Amino acid sequence: MSDGFENIASRLAAVAKGFHARGWLLGTSGNLSAVVQREPLRIAMSASGVDKGELRAEQILSIDENARLVGQDGKPSDESLLHIRIVKERGAGAVLHTHSIWNTILSDVYAPQGGIRIEGYEMLKGLQGVRTHEHAEWLPIVENSQDMAALAQTIGETLSQHKDAHGFLLRRHGLYSWGENLAQAKRHIEIFEFLLETIGRTLRIREHVN
Repeated sequence: MSDGFENIASRLAAVAKGFHARGWLLGTSGNLSAVVQREPLRIAMSASGVDKGELRAEQILSIDENARLVGQDGKPSDESLLHIRIVKERGAGAVLHTHSIWNTILSDVYAPQGGIRIEGYEMLKGLQGVRTHEHAEWLPIVENSQDMAALAQTIGETLSQHKDAHGFLLRRHGLYSWGENLAQAKRHIEIFEFLLETIGRTLRIREHVN
């Protein structure tokens, strides 16, 4: 593997441990990826079934644009096709997927509306290209499926319909976000997790008040 891959693998492992410590990647949930090169496409991605709190750089796999392993043994994440689709649709340099309690709950609560409208929060300015708290971010919600090829197609269509979206939720599953690089993708996840927890806690407080 190239030095570029090894460096990216180490950084992905560090991000995974940080997210695990925050309760966003418990057990073997979630997955992380980053582009190593574009032509031909090579993506560094966490392996399937690995505890993200103990993820090591050696457990990061190299896959091609068809989610096939490149020069390694192991089992790629079942959701590799979703990451690849996001990379292609958005030109992303990294894609991160978390399973926090709040994003899972709200992905179900707001599913009938097809997404969550988030506006008026200062933290929105942490999303790439957003300059004011008055920004309205639409976070689409996609029905989950075990058919990864079909789900990747649905995600591609969703991203085409919502070109300004910085992420989306899979119903009862979790949050996906991305960035031009790993640092930006990490920031986007942190922003969304903060906002989703804020929304969830606000709903609880209003329920008790009323």
